[in-house]
Amino acid sequence: MKFKLGLVQMRCTGDRDGNLSAAEKGIRRAAKDGARIVCLPELFRSLYFCQSEDHGRFDLAEPVPGPTTDALSSPARELGIAIVASVFERRAAGVYHNTAVVLDADGSLAGRYRKMHIPDDPLYYEKFYFTPGDLGFQAIPTRFGRVGPLVCWDQWYPEAARLTAMRGADVLVYPTAIGWHPSEKKKYGASQLDAWRTIQRSHAIANGVYVAAVNRVGHEGSKGGGLEFWGSSFLCDPFGRILAEAPCDREAVLVAECDPAHTETVRRHWPFLRDRRVDAYGGIVERTLEAK
Repeated sequence: MKFKLGLVQMRCTGDRDGNLSAAEKGIRRAAKDGARIVCLPELFRSLYFCQSEDHGRFDLAEPVPGPTTDALSSPARELGIAIVASVFERRAAGVYHNTAVVLDADGSLAGRYRKMHIPDDPLYYEKFYFTPGDLGFQAIPTRFGRVGPLVCWDQWYPEAARLTAMRGADVLVYPTAIGWHPSEKKKYGASQLDAWRTIQRSHAIANGVYVAAVNRVGHEGSKGGGLEFWGSSFLCDPFGRILAEAPCDREAVLVAECDPAHTETVRRHWPFLRDRRVDAYGGIVERTLEAK
């Protein structure tokens, strides 16, 4: 069954309720344009707090189910759509996850995915905040299709895309918070953005599956420092062709169609999954391999 996917690219502020209202506005706009599954950026309810290590930021975390899932279940149910949202999940005292939740069209929690790959780089100090995920890679059924949620840094790992596609996902969805260090943008900005776009298009091609990335946009942090989130949210088809793409410098709502039948056709003609040599891949589970 064909379905339209919506991506809400938004600026985030320190106003949690304001961010929620802005997200719901984007959700409603996407639904009005025909989207049946709508996706929000990573950690959309706050500024990207991982730019520094601050114990006080743990106060932003919440349980799942919790306030964010409760708030989003209402528009999901009212509009008859599925929603993919990102939550700073408090699992237990001292145990927190970067979690993508999927709400179905009746407002129920269809499933969750906890981010597996956790970065620790300048201004992306996520290891301080997040425990690596332990739920594995999933394809979560909704009324309209099977969603494969992954989160930001996961998008650089072909293993994550492959395993999620193998679970039967109709579309891989990456809630994202990625941007430029302003001091690096002039020299490296274009190549960084191109690499980000290319790696995800390659996942679509290698797995014969739709891939979507939904990013925040705008500058967060000190003047001349911080991060400039590069937006550029997009959806591509199983050939890696970009079906819809947002600008790098402003908010946008994208809506484009996914057709699981097209996935079937592509995989018949480009049978990469058929020709995998699973008997020869044992080394992939090792940290490194000795040269022969």
